[in-house]
Amino acid sequence: MLAPVPAARPGTGLAVRCTKALLSPWSRLSLLVAVLLGAATTMLLLEPQRLLAADWPARLDGSAVAVLLFGAAYGVCTVAFVPRPVLNIAAGALFGAQAGLAAALAGTVLGAGVSFALGRVLGQDALRTLVRGRWLKAADGQLSRHGFRSMLALRLFPGVPFAAANYCAAVSRMGYPAFLGATGLGSVPNTAAYVVAGSEATSPTSPAFLAAMGFIVLTGVGAAVVVWRRRHRLSAE
Repeated sequence: MLAPVPAARPGTGLAVRCTKALLSPWSRLSLLVAVLLGAATTMLLLEPQRLLAADWPARLDGSAVAVLLFGAAYGVCTVAFVPRPVLNIAAGALFGAQAGLAAALAGTVLGAGVSFALGRVLGQDALRTLVRGRWLKAADGQLSRHGFRSMLALRLFPGVPFAAANYCAAVSRMGYPAFLGATGLGSVPNTAAYVVAGSEATSPTSPAFLAAMGFIVLTGVGAAVVVWRRRHRLSAE
């Protein structure tokens, strides 16, 4: 004789369906959108970049603890869309060029890693279904096959928004090591320029400040020219 099949407990089927619905790709994407909207709203209301620049505890200035705390706060702020140039200038003004650069780069990699993880866990499955069209497929293929090289180029190019690069990489099949390594290396030049400018802000005629500002202006103009030429080429096709 066949053993009787145990009857399902009341509500078990409903619980399974609810769990599957909550863990579905589009539910996770909705959660990601809610998290990012909440972070952006918090940034607009509380202005954490002003808190970092003006209200930093004086007794911690220059200490290793302060550098670590600033790096952690920097990472959180980048996830909340606080502009990195503001944070870089604050790092230089608070800690000087060397310690400020270390704090800013650590915060950059931390914030990028958190954003990448959020996008990969909550958004990848749903957003990959939207990767259609020639340009999107080409970008996805480039990031997936040549992750380190592609992300390094994006980080070196100042015209690409930090958050956009993070979430585009998360949707692709790029690995964590390539993403974090390229982010850390590629962010050095631009970050260093802003940090040096912040550290020398009280001496605007110093060679270091002028060199940093010159680098920022030149890279900004170069990025604008590249974007303009690309748009002009696309409109002509």
